[in-house]
Amino acid sequence: MRFMILVKGTQGTEAGTMPEEGLMAAMAAYHEALAKAGVLLDAAGLKPTSAGWRIRYAGGQRTAIDGPFTESKELVAGYTLIQVRSREEAMEWARRFPAPHGEMADGEIEVRQLFELEDFEPGQAVERLRDLGVGQH
Repeated sequence: MRFMILVKGTQGTEAGTMPEEGLMAAMAAYHEALAKAGVLLDAAGLKPTSAGWRIRYAGGQRTAIDGPFTESKELVAGYTLIQVRSREEAMEWARRFPAPHGEMADGEIEVRQLFELEDFEPGQAVERLRDLGVGQH
């Protein structure tokens, strides 16, 4: 089972404020523990939305929209992707996640399970994705 731990963005992350050394050390220790346990698949912080863009789909058309996305209420500032045996194990790891913006700062993480190819009805499209290595761990 794969789970993504999403770090919610703040005004600081949107301003491009880099984490302090203490927070980086806590994140490094946490991710080292994940790696040692063999459950870490990937992790990264995301640059502010001012460095990104969105593609909006409407009426059969695609429109590129440059950031920043100030109208958004919830943005993602980073993620950690883990593979564990159960939802309970994912919850245990999530509870150990360091306070994402520092111990005394407000913050939030969200944990979401990823779909696996086995969750979909078998078919040619699923097999094509499997052949590409999509959804494989």
